[in-house]
Amino acid sequence: MRADTRYRLGVAHDDPTSVEVRRSRRRTATVSAYRDGDRTIVAIPARFSRAQEREWVAKMLARLEDKERRRKPSDDELLSRAESLSAKYLGGRATPSSVRWASNQGRRWGSCTLLDGSIRISTRVQGMPAWVLDYVLLHELAHLLHAGHGPSFWKILEAYPKTERARGFLEGASYAQDDVASPTSDEED
Repeated sequence: MRADTRYRLGVAHDDPTSVEVRRSRRRTATVSAYRDGDRTIVAIPARFSRAQEREWVAKMLARLEDKERRRKPSDDELLSRAESLSAKYLGGRATPSSVRWASNQGRRWGSCTLLDGSIRISTRVQGMPAWVLDYVLLHELAHLLHAGHGPSFWKILEAYPKTERARGFLEGASYAQDDVASPTSDEED
């Protein structure tokens, strides 16, 4: 048996977030939370008191927000991350003027404009593992040092230990996206 409690939370009056608490007799010790569209579902044991419920809802919302912030950093956080990566792997030689998310990247994971040193990262990278985002940032930072994709360019990226792994991940993501976008002949009928 499950009893639901619903909360309306929000920072601004015009931006409420719906939180639904689901109590379960089968759940004995664990608490979980996930997003379901514009709602947040928090599952708790049925035996929790209202005070424990409020405590755990607050904890789980904070955890979800922290996780989402790490997986989808702001433009300022992207710039800071790029500067850190440049210092760690490129000796600080690549200094972008700006780094921001871009939704118009089409088939690209990122792009770099050498004239002004700006870097754009596709919003398709949001939610991918941090080491993949780091690779995409480093790839674009490397373009600030070397324009093409020749041997000199790839030599720069050898400093990042997860280059090949990230390239494989992105290749798989591209394949999956192309597979979904291109129906087979049977599906076209």
